[in-house]
Amino acid sequence: MKITRLTLWDVPLTSHVAYHMAAGKTCDTASSIVLRVDTDEGISGWGEVCPIPHYLPAYADGVRPALEYLAPVLIGGDPVGPEALMTRADAFLQGHAYAKSALDLALWDITGKVANLPLYALLGGRQAVDMPLYHSITCVAPEEMARMACEAQAEGITQFQVKLGADDDWQADIARLRLVREVVGDGPLVYGDWNCGATRLDATRVGRAVAHLDVMLEQPCATLEECAAVRAATGLPMKIDENGHDTASLLKAYDLGCMDAVALKLSKFGGLSPMRRARDLCLHLGAKMCIEDTWGSDVTTGALLHLAAATPARMLLNTCDLSGYVGPRLDGGAPVRRAGRIAPPEGVGLGVTPDPEILGQSMALID
Repeated sequence: MKITRLTLWDVPLTSHVAYHMAAGKTCDTASSIVLRVDTDEGISGWGEVCPIPHYLPAYADGVRPALEYLAPVLIGGDPVGPEALMTRADAFLQGHAYAKSALDLALWDITGKVANLPLYALLGGRQAVDMPLYHSITCVAPEEMARMACEAQAEGITQFQVKLGADDDWQADIARLRLVREVVGDGPLVYGDWNCGATRLDATRVGRAVAHLDVMLEQPCATLEECAAVRAATGLPMKIDENGHDTASLLKAYDLGCMDAVALKLSKFGGLSPMRRARDLCLHLGAKMCIEDTWGSDVTTGALLHLAAATPARMLLNTCDLSGYVGPRLDGGAPVRRAGRIAPPEGVGLGVTPDPEILGQSMALID
């Protein structure tokens, strides 16, 4: 089997609620790059990557030139067994993990279809019927965030990510964590996420003020050393996100003692191939995982759900239905949340096929 063509679409995804984060980061509408890889045997695979502006070193408009540059490696290459071709791609073009993520997903989709198996069967075997979701609450007024938490809890959600720092008011961040913790009651997981936007001082003040509550902190500062200092000063468990992006960073976070949990994102690592290796390292280190991505619709969500389903349930903190936060949906039959949980797609390979009418006109053909 040989790759014959790559087709790309640029699909704007709009959040149902404008998404506010620390340090002035806001996500309302973002470009999602959808990729189809075609082969000479009529089997195609789908990939997707949707970088959030100002969030990570990733740029939606960089996907097309990166894949065009990789064309001599990809066209005519064997897509089955993705890691072999991705190793060649990494040697030809260093870095640009976000662009390679969409490609890696598509190669896994083809491999699953050739094997006549769902992706979770190739990624470790299905470990759970469905997986717990967290609900991310945009950083607005504390009372409004508490109301959003109540709505999500009524739908079965038991894990709540409370965005912090959008107004540079550390006292308001205390109120956000306190009110959400109060309204959801004892038991549900609540954690406050600054997305690297807090100073060590402000994060420590917030953490100490809520240290009597059952809460966790997520990536308060821009470096692992600062995050470790906040964890030590507050005594609160810490989840790493932006700073966990490869084997070396995961090992460093573990050595610093600040990786009680970690967010593994497909586009940070470069797709399912490196994410699977990161997943296995975290299993060895004993760090609970959120398996997700930065943003995206049904293709990205389907891929991360397969890996989440193939992860031992006791080590899976949660996963994310990214496609549930945005519109349009690319595949109307793709998984949706039910009672705070979600199952992987059915069918072989990825199990997701975007609707051509929703994709619209392609922006590039590479053959």
